[in-house]
Amino acid sequence: MNLTQKEQRMLNGEEGYAVRKSMEILVALGDIYGAESLIKVGSVQVAGVSYHNLGDAGLEFLNELARDGRVKVLTTLNPAGMDLENWRSLGISEEFAKKQNLVIDAFTRMGILISCTCTPYLIGNLPRYGEHVAWSESSAVTFANSVIGAKTNREGGPSALAAAFVGKTPCYGLHLDENRVPDIHVKVTAELAKLSDWGALGYSIGKKAENRIPYITGIAEAGLDELKSFCASVVTYGAKPLFYMQGITPGAESCQIPAESVRVEQSDIQDAYDNINDEVTDIDFVCVGCPHCSIKEIAEIAELLRGKKVSESTEFWVATSRSAKQLADKRGYTKVIERAGGKFACDTCMAVAPLKGRFKALATTSAKGCFYSRQNNMKTKMGSLEECISAAVTGKWS
Repeated sequence: MNLTQKEQRMLNGEEGYAVRKSMEILVALGDIYGAESLIKVGSVQVAGVSYHNLGDAGLEFLNELARDGRVKVLTTLNPAGMDLENWRSLGISEEFAKKQNLVIDAFTRMGILISCTCTPYLIGNLPRYGEHVAWSESSAVTFANSVIGAKTNREGGPSALAAAFVGKTPCYGLHLDENRVPDIHVKVTAELAKLSDWGALGYSIGKKAENRIPYITGIAEAGLDELKSFCASVVTYGAKPLFYMQGITPGAESCQIPAESVRVEQSDIQDAYDNINDEVTDIDFVCVGCPHCSIKEIAEIAELLRGKKVSESTEFWVATSRSAKQLADKRGYTKVIERAGGKFACDTCMAVAPLKGRFKALATTSAKGCFYSRQNNMKTKMGSLEECISAAVTGKWS
């Protein structure tokens, strides 16, 4: 890559170990992908926060960087492996909590905001249209590229950290307009009646797109929570972290509709449910909030739980950011949910918490949540918020 004099001095170590190591990572990435230069980024979102994923080797790496590394741009964190305040009530061990807190301490010394959410755009890390950023959580990357119209590749944890210390990232991939052109037209004729249908739609389009950029037509309207759910699903199941939705997402109006086309019909939505859902009736874990619940979703959960009780045989989590939980506290939603026996899981989620062996069967609104829960040896059921609350109250999927 072509480096400026200042960038070369960074690479030579004149700004310390963390910046030198970061420049080595960024230059190596740039060389691999043919980037000509580095480009400034407005913000960074770092994944690889859970000690469950990092282990001791990852913790040691973070501590090495934290000795002299300080971020140069707004940087937020993906979910950790536990609720940083109420981890005991969620069944997290003392040993795990000690290690997770050491991870958080390292990130704190770097100057990173301890946001611990997969929806940074809901808590203040909101890029402008066309802005270059370096984000690493797949659903957030897809949301940033598609719904906001910012520009980011799907960074790994180390490359995102490197971008934070340098304030730049290699200019390749989805930072370049020529790589943001849709290459498959998806005609949707299916009806989307509930939130989980958007996860099923993402599953179907992800499978059909196969690492391409879909241009989607046939959808009349979509709210933030529906788009949030779709972003998580479509990239989990196969598409690139960018899509265009005619009449809904920015940039779609100026795109040429690709010649190659596929259809998503009602039968495809049903097929998605058939593949995501297992043959199971007894539910011992209900978790909503993958990606993290918005305050609107929390309000809906509180209304559905009002006057009800969660089954003694079932654990019910509302995964969300701590800032959304604070709003829920003020609005009285927290009291309603906790009075019913539900628990808030702030700072964490079902995908990164150490849950293997704890639960047998999950109910959720999230297709992505089902994907990762199966890796924790759980049976899965995806359905509407109403169906999930019913499962929490009865312990059964009906």
